[in-house]
Parts: sequence; C-alpha cells; structure tokens
Amino acid sequence: MRRLRSSTVVLGGMGVLAATITACGSEPDKRCVDPLTREELPRYECESSGGGSDDDNGGTTRGSYYYGGSIRDKQVSGGSFDKKAVDTGGFGCSGSGGG
Repeated sequence: MRRLRSSTVVLGGMGVLAATITACGSEPDKRCVDPLTREELPRYECESSGGGSDDDNGGTTRGSYYYGGSIRDKQVSGGSFDKKAVDTGGFGCSGSGGG
C-alpha cells in the first residue's frame, strides 16, 4: 500500500476548501440589458444611474443590469433584473429560505 505525503494531502485539502469558498461567495453573471426587449447592450449603457433615467450629466441610460440566466442570439433569459432573486449558491452553501 502506498502512503501519500502530508504535503499532497494538505494541498489537496486546500484546493477543495478554496473551491468551496469561491462557489459560495461567487457573484452571478451581470449583463447590461434593455429592459423592454431583453437585448444585451454594451456595458456603458448601464454605467450611469440605469433604467433609462437621467444621469448627472443630463444624458440618459438605456439599460439595466440583468443577473444570471443565459444569452442566446443577443437575448437574455432565465435570470432577473433583481440581483437578490438569482441563486448563487454552490457546493456546501445553504440557500436562503423565502419565497
């Protein structure tokens, strides 16, 4: 029977721990999206105050941030404009009860 070196075990354990921590604390994907058409926009369209409202310089922004979901043919689906509504839990994470 072959014995593993303690450094191999420690490094392997650290990798598992790092994967668990990053999975639990990860942020959902964030895209700039037109709220009416759900079409993906360039990020600068969301950089000001968002949602088509006036910014401090008198300009307007066209997009809002859309979290999670997927994109196909420049159209988003399966996510939400509300960041808190998107599940970001991973291995070893407890989900938030509610609904």
